[in-house]
Amino acid sequence: MINLLRITTAQESLEILLKGQLQFFKEHGYLVSMASAVTKPENVIELERKEACNHYELPLTRTITPIKDIVAIWKTYLLIKKLKPHIVHTHTPKAGLVGMTAAWLARVPVRLHTVAGLPLMERTGFMKKVLIEVERITYFFATRIYPNSFGLRDYIFDEISKNTKIKVIGQGSSNGINIQHFSKTPELLKKARNIKNELNVKTNDFIWIFVGRVVKAKGINELVEAFQSFQKQFPNNILLIVGSFEKELDPISYNTELAILNHPNIHFVGFQKDIRPFLSVADVLVFPSYREGFPNVPMQAACMGLPLILTDINGCNELIKDKESGVLITPKNVESIIEAMKLVFHDEQLRITLALNSQKEIREKFREDLVWKNILYEYETLLRANKQ
Repeated sequence: MINLLRITTAQESLEILLKGQLQFFKEHGYLVSMASAVTKPENVIELERKEACNHYELPLTRTITPIKDIVAIWKTYLLIKKLKPHIVHTHTPKAGLVGMTAAWLARVPVRLHTVAGLPLMERTGFMKKVLIEVERITYFFATRIYPNSFGLRDYIFDEISKNTKIKVIGQGSSNGINIQHFSKTPELLKKARNIKNELNVKTNDFIWIFVGRVVKAKGINELVEAFQSFQKQFPNNILLIVGSFEKELDPISYNTELAILNHPNIHFVGFQKDIRPFLSVADVLVFPSYREGFPNVPMQAACMGLPLILTDINGCNELIKDKESGVLITPKNVESIIEAMKLVFHDEQLRITLALNSQKEIREKFREDLVWKNILYEYETLLRANKQ
């Protein structure tokens, strides 16, 4: 039996970004374990039940903390020696650095790291150089590096490393999309009507939605400014924001936060375990992120039939073609968001066309079972090569 250990920095990545994937490998005969920092102890038992494998706590932090990171490497090394995995597969920068170093020290034969977005892309100066060196250390200790989009692969080649270990699996994406789960049903539409009633949304209101972390790098400052300008011209518009504030690592501006909490046409509903009812409420997804690996939210929204407005960055511009299956906008540009909003707001037929085209493409290329089978094939190929 193949022994597999998957490591992420935060528990939420196992719960959300890799949802269902570990159970898939368990069903295919793998002995699977997962490890991360524990942020919500009350959810660990449910996570273990859903993924049908054991979870182990590691002292991982999301920031650079040299002493704590050395301790984390040692504890991860001890965990690896205990579990004796044939494969260690890490996600997120800190889990990659700690997990790949520990796996190399423990002589794990197959050491894999998935890159799903790089915080260093928005850094400059000395800190950017430090983060690049951290990535290079991770890549040195890994046997394979998997950017989850072709644009991210190209950025790594240009800015970090031209190592032959670097490869995109399939068409990209870390986990794919569950097309049955992200489909509109009578039950979801009923919940959507209840949400509209709770928010006092009128029948003729047009609803824009953002789903994700409410941080600067997601383009929230620009989105809120653009919406306020747009809504002055077209009053019957609502902006629905689904996600949580992260004030420590990448806070939005004070004025943006005030607008989110006080503007009568902006509805902030916080983090939601199930975003489908909120996607069912909306007319268009606006996702003005500065950087992505291969974004999940646009896939989920498109799968449910929403037109997409996305920034013209790697990952996003691999999901849609401009004016064919979505609208691409310039990053960090308020006017670009406003122009895109005007375009889709005034043209119902365009919205229908964009939604149908993106839904078809995503359901064909990025089904979760297809993504998981590609990862399984990669594992088995590497294990066979390691035996030779």
